[in-house]
Amino acid sequence: MIDDATALILTGGDSRRMGRDKATLVLDEQVLWRRIAETVRAVFPHVLLSVRRPRVEFDLPQVCDAFENAGPLAGVCAGLEAAATPWVFAVATDMPFLEPRAIELLATRRGGYEAVVPVVGGHPQPLAAFYAVECASAARALLKADGPRSLRAFLERLRVCRVDESELRGADPALRSFIDLDTPQDLDAARSEPSPRNSQRP
Repeated sequence: MIDDATALILTGGDSRRMGRDKATLVLDEQVLWRRIAETVRAVFPHVLLSVRRPRVEFDLPQVCDAFENAGPLAGVCAGLEAAATPWVFAVATDMPFLEPRAIELLATRRGGYEAVVPVVGGHPQPLAAFYAVECASAARALLKADGPRSLRAFLERLRVCRVDESELRGADPALRSFIDLDTPQDLDAARSEPSPRNSQRP
């Protein structure tokens, strides 16, 4: 277990391309938010759900965005401010193939940094990443300021360890951890391809 970190599952996205709430989509007879919760609960003793407003169907602790229409940075900020641990691992609810070994690899790279971010295909993955809670003030300042209020802009203000895919493949050879379901076609593809579940699933 990674005892000094809290898992933060972001469930408050607009889901514009999907056309419906991603958190409640079903894959392998399980809603996505519950699926990702099972994964992170095998790694972290503390789990929070980031929501825009309280949702009675979620039976895990929730944190609400303090900033309206501010995207995932608002959810990350709320999680950083609510966590009782020094670190937060933020993950999107639409990443159903997250591999615990990939999380554990990222956790080993935290020394001396404020964030640890995987890079896949040359693109940072800020919603499968570790953030130090001491960065909450930087996130809040960015949300209050004029200009871009994005995770990319947030990372530009932090000391970031970027973990390249060549390293990530040691924990997740196919890099399935970083597949996200953005469209109905993505969901159909995930449903049609038999894939092993994460090793912790009973």
